[in-house]
Amino acid sequence: MKAVVIVLAIAAMVHAGNVFVVDYEYQADLNVYVVDYEYQADLCVYVVDYEYQADEEDSLWFFCDYEYQGDVSVYFCDYEYQSDLRVFYVDYGYQAGWTRGHPWQERLN
Repeated sequence: MKAVVIVLAIAAMVHAGNVFVVDYEYQADLNVYVVDYEYQADLCVYVVDYEYQADEEDSLWFFCDYEYQGDVSVYFCDYEYQSDLRVFYVDYGYQAGWTRGHPWQERLN
């Protein structure tokens, strides 16, 4: 019992912006649409190279290879009206962040 509590405590502390991309909309926690301009986005995202760089930030995403590694699973929609979240990819980490208040704020990690 003690080991189970320790494992759960460690799992609760390990958060990052690990994102797993699914093939179908029904598999996703969040439907995402990629916009063309920053002013259209709810969230500006910077994609990091390593998992540890995501560091509990909604705006820093690391795309993982397996579903169990992801904190959130996303489906990339073809149309904006299908989405829960609109994102814009930025070139630098300091540009990443929420552009306006959103219900998913602080829930992606």
